[in-house]
Amino acid sequence: MKQVQDYIRTIVDFPHEGIMFRDVTTLFADPRGFRMAIDQMLHPYAGINIDKVVGLEARGFILGGAIAHQLSVGFVPIRKKGKLPGTVISQEYKLEYGEAIVELHDDAIKPGEKVLVVDDLLATGGTAEAGIKLIERLGGEIVSCAFIIDLPELGGRKRLEALGKEVHALCAFDGL
Repeated sequence: MKQVQDYIRTIVDFPHEGIMFRDVTTLFADPRGFRMAIDQMLHPYAGINIDKVVGLEARGFILGGAIAHQLSVGFVPIRKKGKLPGTVISQEYKLEYGEAIVELHDDAIKPGEKVLVVDDLLATGGTAEAGIKLIERLGGEIVSCAFIIDLPELGGRKRLEALGKEVHALCAFDGL
């Protein structure tokens, strides 16, 4: 019986030499694999009150939309700087090769709303931490953070857990 990780393709030396890129597009393209991933991502939250699902750009939009639909709750995107119309709040964060900024509409989360943060991959945790900070600035309460893939060697899980956040991942891969 296939597991979620069996649907994930590894591309060697992308986008840089020495990187083992974990490509979830092959998972998304397979109806059984995609359904399995969504069902497994939802499982830990059965019976838990969630008001909004927040997806991190860009593959988190695909997962977050499907999860929000299954939970019958709203979906909110966190996007790269300059991609959202209207009034936004911003959060800068560090990447291995520089800095980036993500944004969230200033009215997307109401104080006290319970939020599930979703993305495909947890690496260093920088993007997820920036998203968490935005949500908390609006008064949202993070229920958990859910990912398909964890890359433990990069320390993202430890980083988010150090912030007091619960982290779920469907599978883990060694290396970068």
